[in-house]
Amino acid sequence: MEFDLTPEQRMLVDTVRRFVAAELLPLEDEIEATGQLDPAKARAIFERSRALGFYAMNIPEQYGGGGLSAVDTMLAEEQFGHAKDILIRRAFGNVYESLLEGTDEQKRRWLLPAVRGERTCSIAITEPGAGSDAASIATRAMREGGGWKLFGQKHFVSDGLCSDFFIVSAVTSPEARPRHVSLFLVDKDLPGVTVGRDQPMMGLTGTSHVELFFDGTSLGPEHLLGAEGRGLAIMYGTLGRVRLGQVGARAIGKASRLCKLMTDYANERQQFGRPIGEFQMVQQMIADSVIEINGARLMLLRAAWEIDQGRDAREWIAMVKVEAAETLGRVADRAVQVFGGMGYCARMPIERLYRDARIFRIFDGTSEIHRGVIARSALTLGAPLWDIGA
Repeated sequence: MEFDLTPEQRMLVDTVRRFVAAELLPLEDEIEATGQLDPAKARAIFERSRALGFYAMNIPEQYGGGGLSAVDTMLAEEQFGHAKDILIRRAFGNVYESLLEGTDEQKRRWLLPAVRGERTCSIAITEPGAGSDAASIATRAMREGGGWKLFGQKHFVSDGLCSDFFIVSAVTSPEARPRHVSLFLVDKDLPGVTVGRDQPMMGLTGTSHVELFFDGTSLGPEHLLGAEGRGLAIMYGTLGRVRLGQVGARAIGKASRLCKLMTDYANERQQFGRPIGEFQMVQQMIADSVIEINGARLMLLRAAWEIDQGRDAREWIAMVKVEAAETLGRVADRAVQVFGGMGYCARMPIERLYRDARIFRIFDGTSEIHRGVIARSALTLGAPLWDIGA
C-alpha cells in the first residue's frame, strides 16, 4: 500500500497550487465587491489554464482533454478548491462526462467545442418540486414527428448565465413504471428556451444560479443524449464524479485553506502575553480540524481509486460527500471562532469562506440523502463497508 505521490502527481499538485495562488486568489476581493468576474479576466484565466493543461483534464485525451485518472483529477480538484467557485469554473471547465455518451455527431457538435472552451455547459436537473429526488421531475419531452417538444422548468442551474447549452432531464414516458427519464442537449438560443431570474445566494458570489423555462422547445432526434429512458442512469454516473470532485475534493481544499489561515492566525495573534495557539482550547480546534481533513482526504482518494479500478464506487462517493462537506462546515465554524471578531467581519476571507461552506451539505444530494444511501447499502450487503477488502 503506497501513499507517496509519484513525481508526476507531485508536479501536478504543485503546478495547480501555484496557479491558484497566483492567478485565482488575487481576484476574490474584486468578485466579492462587484458580484461578478470581469469577462476579460475570465478569458485570461481560461487561456492560462488551457495552456497549462488544466482545462477539461477529466476528459479523455482522444477528445482533447487531459485524460487524467480519477485519483489525479481529485488531487487537482482539491487544489482548485482553495479558490472561489466561479474562478474554478473558468479555469477547470464544466465539461461533464455524460457528454461522452453522445454519438459521434453529438460529440462533434457539443463535446469537442466544450473541451476547447468555445462553448460552455451546465446541468439542468433540479426543479422547484424535484431536488434530491431527481426521479420526481415534472419537465416533459413529448414526441412530435421524429423529434420532441420540451415543456417545463428548471432552477438552481449553476453558471447558467454563461452557459451556451444545457444537459436537461425530462420525462419521456410518464406511464412507464418507473417513469422513463431521458437527457437532452438543449442550446440556450433555441426558440422556447427562456432564462429566468438569477437566484441570489448566501455565498458562491459571482456564480449564477438561474431558472430555465421550456415552452414547447422543438428538439430533433439528435438532441437526445444516450438511449431514451436511460437519463437517470447516465446522470447518476456523471453526478457521482461531480460529487467526488466538485463537492468532496473542493470541500477538502477549502477546509485546508481555512485550517492554514487558522493556524497562521493562532501563531500571530497575541492575548494575555502569548500567542493564542498556546491555549489548549484553540489547540483542540486546530487538532480536530487537521484530523478530520486528513480523514476526509484519505476517503476521497480511496473512492477515486475504486473508480480507476473500474468498480462501482457509489457508496464510497456518498461517504466522501457527507464527510468532506461536514468537515468543511466544522472547520469553517472553528476558523470563525479562532479569528473571533475579525472572523465575523464582512468580506474578510474567513467570513466569505464560512458562507460558501454552508451549501456543501445541501447541493448534489443532502447529507441526509447520502446517509440513507450508505445505510441501505450496509443493510443490504449484510457486511460492514468498513471491512478491509469489502
